[in-house]
Amino acid sequence: MPKKLTIRDIAELAGVSKSTVSRVLNAKQDVDPATREHILKVIEEHTFVLDMAASKLAGGRSRLIGSLIPSLAWPLMPEIMRGISEVVAQSPYELILYSITHEQVHHDKEQRDIISRILHSNLASGILAVFPGPSICYLTELYEEGFPVVIIDDRSEPTSVPWVSADNRLGAHAATKYLLQLGHRRIAHIQGPADYRASQERYLGYCDALQEVGLAPDPDLVCPGGFTPTDGRSAASHFITMPNRPTAIFASNDHVAYDVLAAADEHGIRVPEQLSVVGFDDIAPSSYSRPPLTTVRQPFYEMGKQATEMLLALLERPSTQRRLQIADSPYAPEIHPKAPQLNQMHSPTRVRMSTNLVERSSCSPYKGHIDC
Repeated sequence: MPKKLTIRDIAELAGVSKSTVSRVLNAKQDVDPATREHILKVIEEHTFVLDMAASKLAGGRSRLIGSLIPSLAWPLMPEIMRGISEVVAQSPYELILYSITHEQVHHDKEQRDIISRILHSNLASGILAVFPGPSICYLTELYEEGFPVVIIDDRSEPTSVPWVSADNRLGAHAATKYLLQLGHRRIAHIQGPADYRASQERYLGYCDALQEVGLAPDPDLVCPGGFTPTDGRSAASHFITMPNRPTAIFASNDHVAYDVLAAADEHGIRVPEQLSVVGFDDIAPSSYSRPPLTTVRQPFYEMGKQATEMLLALLERPSTQRRLQIADSPYAPEIHPKAPQLNQMHSPTRVRMSTNLVERSSCSPYKGHIDC
């Protein structure tokens, strides 16, 4: 077998210092272009492959970022991962994924064990946690001890950990307001899981829009549901078979909206002629449902991108400054205008990203339209 080359070997073959080779491998820009090209040519000729687990950045940091994610089967994950991957690809870091099974999502101890294994392996310099659920308390402890952590959305209220999410309340407000503008007044809402912060915020946005036009939320038009397939079937059937059924339904997410479409079809209710339906998320199948679903688009790609930029900004700072000086890093993200400044003393970094309503064919005006 050919000898496994090291950075020292590449430096000797290229006639440069080890630090220069290291800077090229770490994608630093302060290397002469001709020297960079020469080093890359030597690397290619000798089929050098960097050992990412053994390689370290300046200060002894690992070159790896750990991403704690739910199942990749979740329909929102491809876009989040695309945003994460694009940012990491432009940095000196590489990404390693730690997937949490459906069963582990609901067990704090199992998630803590996974995070402990990440830390004890000394592989990851920081953690990007996507919908971490019960492990938020443990992640908060790690962050407050100086370990870089950034969270993308979560089911609970944000803590001191830097956090990125969509603006669920404004998104739900926009969906409900749209139905009101179409003349609907009996607008039902199928909620998400009661213990999810996103569910609570979407319900509040629904109430906000109703109250703006002088309508009090009707408890009879609100039913519990969920976020996974078939979670909304019971509530949808209940609303559709009511003697004075609603003329529109705002579903907690697109999966629940599909349940409404299926229930309407089973009961001979035409959408949108007899029932208007709005979802939330804008996952890929929503443009192909029958009819194509009007829904609120979450910026999944942008959320992944922004959270990764925040984590890279933390990694660029000494541990004593990580909670206070993210904004000065070359990786500092562009912050939503209404978000708090990243370098505010002791203020948790919370970035709420804008959603937007995607109008398709699942809604139509109600007879006797009333302007809002």
